[in-house]
Amino acid sequence: MSLQTFSRSIRISRPASEVFAWHLRPGALERLMPPWERAEVVKHVGVANGARVVVKSKVGPFWPAWDVEHCDVIEDKQFRDVQISGPFKRWEHTHRIEAEGSAECVLTDEIIYELPGGVIGNAVAGGWVRRKLERLFTYRHEVTRADVELAFRYGAVRPMTFLVAGASGLVGGALVPFLKSQGHTVVRLVRREAAGAGEIFWNPAKGELDAAKLRGVDVVINLAGENVAGGRWTAARREAILSSRVAATRTLVSTIEKMKHRPFVLVSASATGIYGNRGEERVNEESMRGTGFLADVCKAWEKETGAAEALGLRAVALRAGVVLTPAGGALAKMLPAFRAGLGGKMGSGRQWMSWIGVEDFVGAIYHAVIDQRCGGPVNAVAPGAVTNAEFAETLARVLGKRAWLSVPAWTLKAALGQMAEEALLSGVRVEPARLDEARYEFRHGKLEDALRHVLGR
Repeated sequence: MSLQTFSRSIRISRPASEVFAWHLRPGALERLMPPWERAEVVKHVGVANGARVVVKSKVGPFWPAWDVEHCDVIEDKQFRDVQISGPFKRWEHTHRIEAEGSAECVLTDEIIYELPGGVIGNAVAGGWVRRKLERLFTYRHEVTRADVELAFRYGAVRPMTFLVAGASGLVGGALVPFLKSQGHTVVRLVRREAAGAGEIFWNPAKGELDAAKLRGVDVVINLAGENVAGGRWTAARREAILSSRVAATRTLVSTIEKMKHRPFVLVSASATGIYGNRGEERVNEESMRGTGFLADVCKAWEKETGAAEALGLRAVALRAGVVLTPAGGALAKMLPAFRAGLGGKMGSGRQWMSWIGVEDFVGAIYHAVIDQRCGGPVNAVAPGAVTNAEFAETLARVLGKRAWLSVPAWTLKAALGQMAEEALLSGVRVEPARLDEARYEFRHGKLEDALRHVLGR
C-alpha cells in the first residue's frame, strides 16, 4: 500500500474552545510555519468550509504552490484540509481537538497522504517525508501550546492596534503573525506605496509620516534599522547604520507628538552592543555603557527612544542579544559551515555571547507592552550566556557534527575590520535583570533547547 498515515498528539492546559479559536485567528497559519522552511502564505481567508489556503514553498530555485481546501469544520472540535493541487498525490489533514474536562484538551493532527509514484515513490522518499513531518509537528505543537497558554497567563488583554516599523525584517516577520494570533490588529509602516488599510507609508530619512493616519494606534514597535553585520564598516556604512536608527526613531516620536490621542507605549529595539567589550564582567541594565561604534549607535538610538517619555508614553529600549533563527541573522550565516562539519570558534572563543531565541525576543517585546514594570532599558537576552566556543560546540552537537575548526582572529580582522573587532571578537555577559523582575517566563532559557526548537532538531 502506498497510502500512509501520520498522527501526532499533544495535551494543552486550556479548554478546547480556546485552542480551536486560536487556529481561526489571522496569523495562526504563519505561526505554524517553521523558520527553517522557506515558505510564504499567498492566500488564507480563515477556517471555514470551502475556504482555500495557498502556500508557496521553496524547492531549489522554484516556488511551487500548494493549494488546500478547508472542510468538515465542527466548532471547537475539528477541521480538515484537503489538497486540491500540490506535491502529494493525496493529502488529507485532520485537526482534531478533544476536550479533557473543562480546562484541558488534546490536539491531534492526523494526515493521510500518498506520494507520487506509488510504491516506488514511497520507497525513495517515504522515510524523508515522515522525518520531515515529525520535525514539523513537533515544532507546530510546541508553538500552539505555548501561544494558547500564554494568552491565559496574561489574562484579559484587550484587543489593541500595533504600529510596527521594520515589520518585514527578521524579527518583524515573526512578531506580526504572533500579534495577530493573539487577537490584535497590526499596521505596518512601509517605504513604498501602501497597499490597503494594514499599511502606512513613511519615509524616515526625510521625517515623513502622516500623524492623522495613526489614529487609533495603541502601541508602537520600532524594529527599523540598517543591518549591522552586512559587511565591513566603511564610512558610508557606519553612517547608514547610525542614521537609519536615529531617523526612524526620531520620525516616530515627532509624529506621535502631533497626535491628539497618543499610544501608551513605545517599544524600540536596541542592542547589548551598548555595553561594549566587557570581558568576564556580568552586566545588567544598571551597568555603565561601554565604548566603541556599536555602543555609540545604541546610545544615540536610546536617546531618541527616551524622548517619548516627555510625551507621556512608557518608553522601552529592548537591548537585544544575538537573535537565534535560521531565517536570517548570525545563526543563518553560521549554518552552512556547521552543516558541512567545518564550524568552530572565532578567535580565542573566550568572548561571551549573549543570545535569545527569536520566540523569546518576540515574547519579550509583547511582555514589555503588557507589563508596566518594563520601562527604560530592558536586556532582551536569555539567562544563559555562553562563550563563543561553547556556542560553537552546542550548535555542532545539535546538528550532529563536530566543532573542530576555528577562524583565526587575524583572518576576521583582515576581512571585516572593525566589524569583526566589535561584533565577532568582542563579548559581553549580559543578564536579563529587568525581565526577571517583571517575571517574564522564557520559552527557551537554555541554548541547546533554543537551537533544537528553531532548527527542528
